[in-house]
Amino acid sequence: MNASATRASQILPFYSPIKQILPLIKQNMTYVLSIPRLAALCILIASLGEGAYNPIVVKKVTPLGSQLTPDVNDVSRDGGYSALINGNSVWLYDDTECLDAGGKQLSFVSNTAAYATQPAKNVTTVTDFGVVNVGKEKDGSQKNAILADTTVGTGGWIPFQPDELEFNQQMNGKERVAIWPGTSPTSISPAQAFLYAPLVYVDMKPQDPSKEYQGRGMTLITITASPSGPVATRQGDLIIPGTGIGFGGFTTLLGRRSSETTLDKDDNDRDLYLLGVANSGLQLARVDINDLNVFSKFAFWQPDKLKFTNAPPKRDLMDNQKIYMPGTFSSGSVFYSPYFTTFIMIYFNKIVDSTFYIRYLDLLSPLTNDKFWVTGGKNGKGIEAEDAEALIRYSWSPQQKLYASPLGKGGFNYAGTAHPEFFNRQYFAKSLYPDNTPAKQRVNGWYGSSLVSEEEAGSDGKFLLISWTSQKAKGIYEVKLALVEFSDIPNNPDTTKTPTSSAGSPVGTDLTKPTETLGAHEAVESIFHLMKFGEASTLQAGLTLSLWMYIALMLVFGAFMTY
Repeated sequence: MNASATRASQILPFYSPIKQILPLIKQNMTYVLSIPRLAALCILIASLGEGAYNPIVVKKVTPLGSQLTPDVNDVSRDGGYSALINGNSVWLYDDTECLDAGGKQLSFVSNTAAYATQPAKNVTTVTDFGVVNVGKEKDGSQKNAILADTTVGTGGWIPFQPDELEFNQQMNGKERVAIWPGTSPTSISPAQAFLYAPLVYVDMKPQDPSKEYQGRGMTLITITASPSGPVATRQGDLIIPGTGIGFGGFTTLLGRRSSETTLDKDDNDRDLYLLGVANSGLQLARVDINDLNVFSKFAFWQPDKLKFTNAPPKRDLMDNQKIYMPGTFSSGSVFYSPYFTTFIMIYFNKIVDSTFYIRYLDLLSPLTNDKFWVTGGKNGKGIEAEDAEALIRYSWSPQQKLYASPLGKGGFNYAGTAHPEFFNRQYFAKSLYPDNTPAKQRVNGWYGSSLVSEEEAGSDGKFLLISWTSQKAKGIYEVKLALVEFSDIPNNPDTTKTPTSSAGSPVGTDLTKPTETLGAHEAVESIFHLMKFGEASTLQAGLTLSLWMYIALMLVFGAFMTY
């Protein structure tokens, strides 16, 4: 939809017959404002604004254009997830197709991997591996393709199991099993990472269109990075069954062992915290790192009881009180930000509005009266990257808009995620380095200096690289990049005030819909819902909108009565 059409869709509802809005107002007459209530509302809005401290302010977002792939002629691929492994920024992609100048397919595989060519300087160019020369173009230039000696049947960079290979080779592309990385890998040391990746059954011409893509489950992959390229190793077949939530498919965090799971104080023990996308939000699981490939050892968080259980939640669960983070999510990442000194979540939703959203773990909002996890962080002294347990000890802030990514000609964007290894020397948790590493050397290199030098940045994590998949044309995809610069963190005028969190809120996915897309009828309905159930920061926005709508409606009524 072009800009003019979008604006028209927002304006036209206000010119609809008044009778379309009147029944809703009559139905909610309790909330229609009298003059005294209007005055009280203004005071309420002001008071809400005073209490809603927010440390995250975006100063600027700079589009960087398409990711460059000079090793191949024309590549179409989606995904674009990354991790720092052995000094290399390793990028992972889902379906990858190479084309010649005339648009003829040269190769197609379900996943590929690349290195950022010069990460210390350049963030936009990658070096591909497995590039094969397959002939010449009409102008005499070389035709190059990624894994051109590999068919759909043999998979791609991530190896297939024998039964998967046999199925794909028999179906010859009509149906196939694909392995899509789907999210950024999790580091277990500066030299190795792992990933829970979805196995997907793809039927190109299904009788039921809703079954074109069917998840078979999650498989575990370990990743290393050698001078000759990244190496993926499958750790067994299906780790997590496809009948349930794909835990780890959204993101996985590595943290110190919880006091609930062990009395052993060995700093090398770890718990994994895995987030998976359910129908109505994100759900969380935890497992000992030694059992990361044993699904029966997973424990599942119960937000309403604030404890773990051995029974996994159902994918179609609708009760927000039993969902770790209610809402709508499609892709994203959670990572520790040394700039904000807490965990940050950046994501796309399922509304396909091509918009990045951001939340932070609010250390002023502990969920319980635990003696360690108190207001201000662990023992009141903040948290570190190793403190992934904080994800179940504190509430998340309400979502806020980070950046609306520009659309390609083919439509909406997807696979939005963040890449915190750039502009950040503290990408790895301190405890991931070898024990004999001096404290001052437990830092990684500065990546992205051609855009922002370490001196210009001033702080690790003040700048952030984000990416998304853009539909360049129908069936043609490319990874786009942008640079986010955060403003200086504002002072909290009163650290005793606790910002309102989203935990346990009855606000569902409909109320996370950006207000600029609401028509008059939807806006009124949303406001009435917010006034009954909304969280503070969202309620403030809703009340502000309701105030303006009240004024507009009174003007319309006044004009109506005049005639």
